[in-house]
Amino acid sequence: MSAQAQMPQFDAATRKELEEFLEQEQAKAKLQASVHELTNTCWNKCITGGISSKFSRSEATCLENCVDRFLDSSLYIVRQIEAQKQQL
Repeated sequence: MSAQAQMPQFDAATRKELEEFLEQEQAKAKLQASVHELTNTCWNKCITGGISSKFSRSEATCLENCVDRFLDSSLYIVRQIEAQKQQL
């Protein structure tokens, strides 16, 4: 039996609400994936010493710069995508 046959038929307003909910959930998942990627990338690049209660000064500076560059590039990409959407 297909998924469509098992799902009840919704009116247009309910379908729109479900689509918006799914878009929001997908956006949350993308954000979480980005945070995970940021954490992995910056950790692997910057943490060179053993695990302790504090980061060394160089590790802290590296992490700060890494996060800043990641956010800068992410913001740039989002702006480029938005600009492309507006051109359509």
